[in-house]
Amino acid sequence: MLRKALLAAAASERIRELVTVTPATRTVVDRYVAGESSEHAVTVARTLRSAGLLVTLDYLGEETSDAQRAAATAAQYVHLLGKLAAEGLTEDGAVEVSVKPTALGLLLGSEDGIGPNVLGERVATEHLERIAVAAREAGTTVTVDAEDHRTTDASLRMATALRERFGSVGSVVQAALRRTETDVRELAAPGVRVRLCKGAYAEPADEAFAVKHDVDRSFARCLRILMAGPGYPMIATHDPRLIAITRSLGLGRSADSFEHQMLYGVRPEEQLRLAAAGAQVRVYVPYGNDWYRYLIRRLAERPANLALFLRSLGSGS
Repeated sequence: MLRKALLAAAASERIRELVTVTPATRTVVDRYVAGESSEHAVTVARTLRSAGLLVTLDYLGEETSDAQRAAATAAQYVHLLGKLAAEGLTEDGAVEVSVKPTALGLLLGSEDGIGPNVLGERVATEHLERIAVAAREAGTTVTVDAEDHRTTDASLRMATALRERFGSVGSVVQAALRRTETDVRELAAPGVRVRLCKGAYAEPADEAFAVKHDVDRSFARCLRILMAGPGYPMIATHDPRLIAITRSLGLGRSADSFEHQMLYGVRPEEQLRLAAAGAQVRVYVPYGNDWYRYLIRRLAERPANLALFLRSLGSGS
């Protein structure tokens, strides 16, 4: 119930206004968000690389209904990739980028509650291709993020199409969705990069598992498919049991044929421990000023952090 309430709060403009104008909220935001500018993002990426960690950077923003804003988001990614390359951070994909299709205009021209249309998918694909070209020039790659279930088909289509020209473009699947085991079987192909995560969106019961235990079981099934396949699994979880299963399944693979992924600010000691043990660990680092929905979803995933968040609001009132 608490998770559902938090996810509902992520969509509330009234709560958003309250939270974003409270100065003390910044303390909590800084734990999970690198900063507002590309300079902040590069600084955090440099620090994480010096600690032996890989990085993926996400410029925050989603569900844009403005074509100019979608174009500006694409331009931000191109700019960021140039800065990362200039710093020597992108070699061999050490620092890459994650991109949400709706931030690039996937929902342009669609009505509320309706999924992407031809216009939105075309615009988002064109922007994503610009980013993929910049990533290739920088020596790194792009991962196409997953969003709510309405966007899944279009997001997978976009990534699949781009892989024909940019072979290392990654896809993201969410274990919470009932369809994901089928998607994973199709994606577990030679060289395909697939990030498996649990999912952080409020979804209808006919599309997603509602009980945590069922989500975990789905994750474990998908994990085994990916780790047994010829692709490049990117296992995104902080769950100690699922990490242990991943490590066990990885004994039959070379250390550079898969990676663990974890969020910036969540279990940083575990990130360093895994890397010290020889695992590839990539940290998902968001930046930008559109952090509200991202933060609320992180609280929904880890409700224990809610007390810290509420204390910050109270101290700023």
